[in-house]
Amino acid sequence: MVNYDITIIGGGIAGIGVAQCASAAGYRVLLLEKGEFAHQTSRSSSKLIHGGLRYLETGQFNLVYNALHERAALLRLAPDLVKPIPFYIPVYKNSFRGPWTLRAGLTLYAILTGFNKLGRYKEIPKNNWSVLQGLNTQNLVAVFQYWDAQTNDELLANCVLKSAKELGLTAYSFANFINAKKLTNGHQISYEIENKKTQVHSKMIINAAGPWVNQVLNNISPDLNQCKIDWVQGTHIILDKTAPKKVFYLESKTDKRVIFVMPWYGKTLIGTTEVLLKELSKKIKPTKNEINYLLDIYQHYYPGNLPKIIRSFAGVRVLPKLKNAAFSRPRESIIWQDIAIPSIISLYGGKLTTFRTTAKKVVKLIKKQLGPKENIADIDHLPLYTDTQFIELNNKKSISD
Repeated sequence: MVNYDITIIGGGIAGIGVAQCASAAGYRVLLLEKGEFAHQTSRSSSKLIHGGLRYLETGQFNLVYNALHERAALLRLAPDLVKPIPFYIPVYKNSFRGPWTLRAGLTLYAILTGFNKLGRYKEIPKNNWSVLQGLNTQNLVAVFQYWDAQTNDELLANCVLKSAKELGLTAYSFANFINAKKLTNGHQISYEIENKKTQVHSKMIINAAGPWVNQVLNNISPDLNQCKIDWVQGTHIILDKTAPKKVFYLESKTDKRVIFVMPWYGKTLIGTTEVLLKELSKKIKPTKNEINYLLDIYQHYYPGNLPKIIRSFAGVRVLPKLKNAAFSRPRESIIWQDIAIPSIISLYGGKLTTFRTTAKKVVKLIKKQLGPKENIADIDHLPLYTDTQFIELNNKKSISD
């Protein structure tokens, strides 16, 4: 039986991030993914590396601070994958968020960046509103511009995976986790690839299965406490329309949520929704109501004939089970560790932008359990790169897949 220090179940950005960080810290790591790597929630995001300006409304200052500093790190480590892009916020007479509110929020946003050059914002004078390129200007009273960054989420995740493999990670896709049993000195883990069952021994288990995190815990013995969660579906659509090289931060007139209209490989990407699910379907797909919701908001701001939808996609995020609306719930990762069996750590939720922050916290807990190893590398100085052929192939998939 092969021995590992750590087995990670789930090959999305969360699991891949932990795999890279733990491998760099010198641990022997196995990563198991039931499908293709980064092929579920991790490729269904809004494609943004951002601080989350809207999270300031709900007092999530620590999340925004960490996200902004991770944005700076990813811009430095992955300049070909993560690129700065201007964001525009139009304010109308009846907008829920008025000019003074936005000035205050953007000023705080700038402070949390440490006043770096991407922390700056400005108000666009009326004689320059031509930059809005087709946006409805009736009752428009102000326009703000600030900076965040955009990425290809699936490509970024695969570049982190490539880095982890170079650090010694063993990773298998289409590896179906069966169960895990507690032993005196670790866990016996069973998984299956192409109907062939394999067992390995692992000192620790990191459960990074995303929406399926509690399903994985149900297949681990002895029984473990679980975090109570809600599944929240987010849908995006891609329109057959050339978008300007800027992101528009738009307020829904029905529920005051924020959606983004942004460029995506020469087309227009719009998202996202937030719909609570009663159950988790085997196939996650957009609903007609979600698509209509996004189209209604788009047409409110861009009146005229609607462009053709060339693709829609959905992902499911995990949020803590609370009574308030999904839009206002905490977005930081929950790192769940049952004190009875601290050798199992489960990850709930989190943001694409802060995957490295979460990974570092998990590895700190791993060191507490297993003791430190001799470091192989420092992930804060490891560039994330890929070959040109892979980028070109992914570019073609991003619209049609």
